[in-house]
Amino acid sequence: MLPWLTDAPAGLFAGVRDTSLAKLVRDEMLGLILRGELAPGQRINEPDVAARLRVSRVPVREALRELESSGLVVARKHSGVFVRVLDGREVADLYDLRSVLDGHAGRRAAQLPAALRQALAKKLGAAQRAMKAHARRHDVLAYYASNLQFHWAIVEAAGNEQLARTYRGIVQQLHLARLKNLSTDIGMQASQIEHEQIVAALADGDAQRCQALQAAHVTASHGRLLKRLDAEPS
Repeated sequence: MLPWLTDAPAGLFAGVRDTSLAKLVRDEMLGLILRGELAPGQRINEPDVAARLRVSRVPVREALRELESSGLVVARKHSGVFVRVLDGREVADLYDLRSVLDGHAGRRAAQLPAALRQALAKKLGAAQRAMKAHARRHDVLAYYASNLQFHWAIVEAAGNEQLARTYRGIVQQLHLARLKNLSTDIGMQASQIEHEQIVAALADGDAQRCQALQAAHVTASHGRLLKRLDAEPS
């Protein structure tokens, strides 16, 4: 679902040395969390994970420490390790930070040479067409995936690895907050209009407008999510 998330091939862990095993375990556990197979609030059982991946508990423990440092799991004394459940304030803070990063990425992308800008606009147009097709079928999961690909393409085009790494972490944490809402349509039509405006500004090389539109789009997305949550029965 996330643009940078891929399934591990069968037998990937066989014959891998301990020095790289923890990273592979971390990536596999990250996938389980982001696909919702380990749900927000769920306790992560080290022996079960080790048995599932056919590894010892040592790389699992190391992987959990890395996931905790990235904000995706939390360790509770005498209770174990759990998938994080973000509260409203944390989600708001993450959206606020994401708006800054998306805005900056949009500005950088709109300042690319014309040929690179047009190639990016073409790539974004393909993502837009996919989103429209998913929206017509009311396929929210597929729409969400294409939406993330749209924004990730702009972040990658900005050419800043530190920005990309930080952005990836923020989106992964926000994904935890959105997992239970991915079966519902949250402002698809409004979102599509905003995407069209972003692509137009980028293609024109209007860096200031592209930055403003990107930031405003993220803020509006958070507002639509809050409205959806408010409408849910308590």
